[in-house]
Amino acid sequence: AALRHDMRVIFCFGEELADRKAGNHFSVVERQLKNALFGFKAEDWKRIVLAYEPVWAIGTGETATPEQAQEMHRFIRETVSGQYGSATADQVTVLYGGSVKPDNAKAIFDQPDVDGGLIGGASLSAADFIAIVNAI
Repeated sequence: AALRHDMRVIFCFGEELADRKAGNHFSVVERQLKNALFGFKAEDWKRIVLAYEPVWAIGTGETATPEQAQEMHRFIRETVSGQYGSATADQVTVLYGGSVKPDNAKAIFDQPDVDGGLIGGASLSAADFIAIVNAI
């Protein structure tokens, strides 16, 4: 319905810690993407934002390393590309949303497949939020 009314959609998804530890994080994320989004037309992807939020990192103080974030974001683009082609995968915005803080924002945002962040708890502090914005 949101896309029919020309609104943007932010789809948040991610794996639990048990999935990551078991090595199932890629299959979990792939299943989430396919189940929720692979019925849309290629042109709809201009208004879809993907927000990878590893559940194990939300509100826990844990965060993915920049390398882990990049690895998953690359996988997300490859998954979208497999269904819709590289042009769609290259244009889709993929955000990282797992405990972004001033001290890790730059390293995460410097990754080539990370387009920005979905900031949660750190946005409650104006100083922290400004520091994250300035890291971009």
